[in-house]
Amino acid sequence: MQIVGIFCGGFSSEFDISIKSAQTIQDHFPRDYSAVKIIVSKDNWQVETNDGLVDFDLQSMSFESNGMLKKIDLGIVYIHGDPGENGKIQALLDMKGIPYLNSGPLASALSFDKWFCNQFLRSFEIPVAKSLLFTSSENISAKEIVDTLGLPVFIKPADSGSSYGISKAKSQEEILPAIEAAFSEGKTVVVEAFLKGTEVTCGVFRKKEGIYALPLTEIASENEFFDYAAKYLGKSQEITPARVSEEIKFKIQSRAKYIYELMQLRSIARIDFMVVEGEPFVIEVNTTPGFSPASIVPQMLACDGISITDFWKFILNVELK
Repeated sequence: MQIVGIFCGGFSSEFDISIKSAQTIQDHFPRDYSAVKIIVSKDNWQVETNDGLVDFDLQSMSFESNGMLKKIDLGIVYIHGDPGENGKIQALLDMKGIPYLNSGPLASALSFDKWFCNQFLRSFEIPVAKSLLFTSSENISAKEIVDTLGLPVFIKPADSGSSYGISKAKSQEEILPAIEAAFSEGKTVVVEAFLKGTEVTCGVFRKKEGIYALPLTEIASENEFFDYAAKYLGKSQEITPARVSEEIKFKIQSRAKYIYELMQLRSIARIDFMVVEGEPFVIEVNTTPGFSPASIVPQMLACDGISITDFWKFILNVELK
């Protein structure tokens, strides 16, 4: 039986959410595979076995269980943030010759950085919010930001997969403290113009028949925006299928599938949009979307009548060819 290593945890603030996502995958993974969680932290990498936590050897990609040395045959990287969502573990697996069910290092790194991803999409005439990038908190003029982008603005760590450090600044006075908070989560910060509309997200993956878009989910957050509390603490209403017209649904799903192909994504991706006067603007491309029971993708799968086990069978049938 082949051993699948689900890499989870990681270095970001969403360590616990990643563990929950990995647990859901492990619980529903096809039974002709042996799925184990590989918990990644800055201190060590450990595998959860029947014997408890044992060390994972990065050189040999193996671990000991029941007195035997076992090497993983396949990887699934499900870390929300560094070093998984940004493609670092995928690059390591490439070097070790271990196949994996994820987007590759380049696609992962590009989608992970909100600024670079949006500039890439903009170059293909895909609508994104107008934005500014800052690499240091020094000499930033809040007035110049307001003059360029107006108010309110969204302030985000550009190079972080975490939902932490994101703020909505409604006044000029709120901008600089929000930028400082964003720098605590990432090395670069992006400030985006506010898009007023309906937030809708689309899950996309590849079947044998081609790229497939799941039912849309509408996100009606109780908070100012879809932040950590809205995502994980029940502070949002997630409506699947989304309450949008067939025309808007078709436009979003078509755009999501085009982006999936354009960025050479693999396995599941979730692409977030803000629909402004009938035009879907891309907010973010997620190559490691949440997969816990409370997450959106499992809701989309349920709405479409696809079990989580069958979903991973689809992925295995396509991505291992």
